[in-house]
Amino acid sequence: MSKVEDFLTEAEEREVVNAILEAEKNTSGEIRVHLEAHARINHFERAKEVFHMLKMDNTKEENGVLLYVAVNDKKFAICGDKGINKVVPKDFWETTKETIQNHFKNGNFKEGIVAGVLKAGKELEAHFPWHHESTNELSNEVSKG
Repeated sequence: MSKVEDFLTEAEEREVVNAILEAEKNTSGEIRVHLEAHARINHFERAKEVFHMLKMDNTKEENGVLLYVAVNDKKFAICGDKGINKVVPKDFWETTKETIQNHFKNGNFKEGIVAGVLKAGKELEAHFPWHHESTNELSNEVSKG
């Protein structure tokens, strides 16, 4: 198995998916988690490429959030679409990154991802509350590349 496949156990991956479902329950926002071995370019730039590849920039309210992890590089990035970038506090991405990083430093990768997903969900809920017309536009599964 590759390091990507070993990064989260099946049970941990289910916990991440459940965190995404919980985070999206009260928002029209979309959250995805993507794992891959190497970024091969700057990890934030790669996260933006993956964001586009996963069609996260096609959501109705431009409110997608991606948590990208380059497993072998031991790097991650969190990024959002235009809609969310316009409304979140200036320090939101940095504080979310710190939340994740604090868990990752101790080897608690699943906990870091779940904490980041739930933090993003709270912010999305504040700015993009769920409404009757809201639909789940993107998969909640952890994607791997």
